[in-house]
Amino acid sequence: MKQIIRATFFVAAMLVAPSLWLASMPAVQAQNLQEYQFEDPAQEALFRELIGELRCPKCQNQSIADSNAELAVDLRDRTYMMVRDGATKQQVIDFMVARYGDFVHYQPPMNIATSILWWGPIAVLVIGAFVIVFRVKQQRQTEVSLSDEEQAQLATLRAEKKDTDA
Repeated sequence: MKQIIRATFFVAAMLVAPSLWLASMPAVQAQNLQEYQFEDPAQEALFRELIGELRCPKCQNQSIADSNAELAVDLRDRTYMMVRDGATKQQVIDFMVARYGDFVHYQPPMNIATSILWWGPIAVLVIGAFVIVFRVKQQRQTEVSLSDEEQAQLATLRAEKKDTDA
């Protein structure tokens, strides 16, 4: 009986602990973003727009606003300093792209290096459609030919079926 109670408490703790940790993350993030003070509401709006639009190079598809990685914190700080010093949105984006590459921006420009990001999904769909059409046509054109022995077995089975049906 004690083992069942211990196992129940263990399972409950394993389920509750991660939930509490995940629930506290937005509060930590909100606390981190409150540290930035702006003289102008337009600067704050630009800052919030930029940190939502710039991707953390270390994280898996998270913006620098959503990530708590050290690199994301550094990028937020750098964005804050640039916006506070009067940099435009494009200047901040150009700086980040020059330092971290097109991956850092959620809307990479259309060029040779990023063309696979833009055309890759369409190419995969088109190739998949051609493969499906080709396979279906190939299956329809292939006729199954039976050997003489198999033809005789089929005739026997059909004759037996007619006898049992009649």
